[in-house]
Amino acid sequence: MKISKIDHLCLVVRDLEAAKKTYQNDLGLTPDVEYEAPQESIKVARYYIGEVAVELMEPTSPDSEVGRFIEHKGEGLFLISYKVDSVDDALKELKDKGVPLIDEKPRHLFGNRYAFIHHPGKLYGALTEILDGDFDINAKS
Repeated sequence: MKISKIDHLCLVVRDLEAAKKTYQNDLGLTPDVEYEAPQESIKVARYYIGEVAVELMEPTSPDSEVGRFIEHKGEGLFLISYKVDSVDDALKELKDKGVPLIDEKPRHLFGNRYAFIHHPGKLYGALTEILDGDFDINAKS
């Protein structure tokens, strides 16, 4: 599996509006994109910083993956997403190596195909994601 770059980092927050104000006031940043992903139970503000996006992510349900994470570990780094040529090929390679996978098939969101490959404890506290495609807010999920 060849990782071409870090695509994005996700920080979970309890209050997205307050976090956006902090990013604006302290760092001078405004979101490039804001969206809600009901299938993942999240509201997101995405900032592009060079080639890497930073997402502030608020859970919309306490029972979601993000909701459970924030309740257990608090606010902070949640996910690192790596860009690969093909999620299908990468999943096959990882499975052949015996790497425990969360997703055995890609998920789809805004033009991306992605899969979670490690639980946070396995890779030092951050959920690990691989993806192919390019983020497009107008693409069908």
